[in-house]
Amino acid sequence: MKPVKRNAIVSAVVVALFAAIVALAVAITPKEADPADAATTKEAGTGKLVRDDSHRLGAAGTGKAVLVEFLDFECESCRAAYPVVEELRTTYAGKVDFVVRYFPIPSHANAVNSAVAVEAASQQGKFEDMYKRMYDTQETWGEQQDSKASLFRGFAQELGLDMAAYDKAVAAKATLERVERDRQDGLDLGVEGTPTFFLNGKKLQPSSVQGFRDQIDAALNG
Repeated sequence: MKPVKRNAIVSAVVVALFAAIVALAVAITPKEADPADAATTKEAGTGKLVRDDSHRLGAAGTGKAVLVEFLDFECESCRAAYPVVEELRTTYAGKVDFVVRYFPIPSHANAVNSAVAVEAASQQGKFEDMYKRMYDTQETWGEQQDSKASLFRGFAQELGLDMAAYDKAVAAKATLERVERDRQDGLDLGVEGTPTFFLNGKKLQPSSVQGFRDQIDAALNG
């Protein structure tokens, strides 16, 4: 089979499975809070979906549709959703604001390490580059118990970052606090698994990729 054709088939399979991935994310991802705490945070909804320092992918949209994703770079479901998000970004470039929030799952040994690495890269204007690198390489480092911080440092070097500044950012308490603030917002909003999407403040539970697009179109059309 030719590589191009094979890639097309793989992409089609990913798109077809996306709705199931989103629907099952909560069920298959370990929870941080117990059921009672989760119920409380859902009702309270005290977290913030978007903060002034929240990361955005690509150019700003029109403001009519804001899609927020809580993600974990070590989460396989997030990796499977990644190409779908990229497709949506292409389709809705300049129309939709795509916002990314960190939500590292405690049971994933390198969830925090990867988020901290991406956050450190963001301080040098390389958030999206490192975000993509994490997903493109996840199969090589995910689901392993040893720290992959040195591997992530190698990614930073490949991206041409100032390594002294990168190392300082990785070690800084403020960088970890930045990641944890995102996660706490997610918990306060009732996020229990990854990926979890919100569109204009409403949690999405699409039954298909087309359903995802339909909801975005509805938001854009007011």
